[in-house]
Order: sequence, then structure tokens, then C-alpha cells
Amino acid sequence: MLNVCAPSAEEQKEIAAALARVPKQPLFSADFEISHGRSTLSEPPNFLQPGSGAKMSDEPSVANYVRIRREFSVQALFSSVQYSFSNDGQNMIETLVLHVRDPKDLIQVSMEDSASAISSAEGMVAANTPASRIRLERFGKSSIALARCTGSENGPPPDQSAYDPLFRSASEVLANYRGLLGVRRTVPAELAQIPGTGTKASDKPKSAKPAANPAEEKK
Repeated sequence: MLNVCAPSAEEQKEIAAALARVPKQPLFSADFEISHGRSTLSEPPNFLQPGSGAKMSDEPSVANYVRIRREFSVQALFSSVQYSFSNDGQNMIETLVLHVRDPKDLIQVSMEDSASAISSAEGMVAANTPASRIRLERFGKSSIALARCTGSENGPPPDQSAYDPLFRSASEVLANYRGLLGVRRTVPAELAQIPGTGTKASDKPKSAKPAANPAEEKK
């Protein structure tokens, strides 16, 4: 069982080191992929577990999604980066995953943020929502994860102030790659192409109000 609320000092160092290796000004190759669609989810996404602050339902949810994938040039540590946006009518979720080119210890780095569906997709992708979850997939070892944890019926939320630098670093990565991947422009345009997903004339972007788990974007 991953200790996502209070990773050890050694695990914190690994998270910090992995985030520091994400290129701020990457050289992308000409290869890319942009896709959109609709999927039925019988379970919450991997990162969203009960208590994460997002609204959950026992019923299967139908989510509209957009994915953007870019390849890094051959000299980069990472081979590719994939951004995903999904909206199931209750939660909007952004996930950024960077895949290592030659896995020896680290395989991939993932960051996620979510907000309850109180604004348009345009409002969500423009809101620079802070990262609420960070995960390292490692080769031949268990994963390492850090998440914003909420309180329970038996007590208040844990004090996670010691992890603020890690959340801040992950949020900066998310914000940077939102800009690099053209998320603000691409996500609304791709969602508009999904049948039955029209943007109403009366819908105006509002600031997205984070749902207990706050991430970011560069203008």
C-alpha cells in the first residue's frame, strides 16, 4: 500500500529529483498526436481514489476526453509527453505523463489535478489548477506517490506543509507544459468536435474552483 499522504524522506528526494529532470524548454520532434473521444468509466481513474476530494458515484460515468502527445528529440531523457483532459460531468481531470526513453530505474513521471465541474472546460484549462497528485513508476520497484489528502470522519487533514515544495514544483511543470502543448486552445476545440458536446452560447468561462485537490498553466 502506497503511503501517498506522507512519503519517506528518501521518496521525497526521488520525487524532487525526477521533477527537476523534466525539461523546461524541450525540443520536440515533428511527431505528435491529438485525439478526442468518449469513454465509459466503471472505476475512478488510477489517481482518483476515495478521499481525494473529487465527487464520486457508484454508477459508471461517461467522460469526454482529449489527449495530446508529443515526442522529444532523441537526446532527451524522456521519449514523450502525454497530456490528458477528461470531463465526466462531475469532475474535470488533467493528467500529464512523461515517459523515460531508456528505463533503468525510473519509467515514467505523472502529475494530476482535478476540479469539480463548476465551470466550462475553457475555464478549467485556463485556471492553472495546482497539482494534487504526483507519481513515479519505477523499474523493478514499487511506485512512489504523493497526494493532497483530506481529513476523515475520525480526524482533520494531515499536515502536509513539508511537501509544499514538491507540489509547487509539479504545478510549475504542469503550467509549463499546458503552454508548450497549446492546451488552452486545443482542448476546447477538440471537445467541440465530440457529438453532443456543444458549448452553449450562455456558457462563459468561470474560474475553476479546485475540489480539495488542487495544478497550473503558463500563458
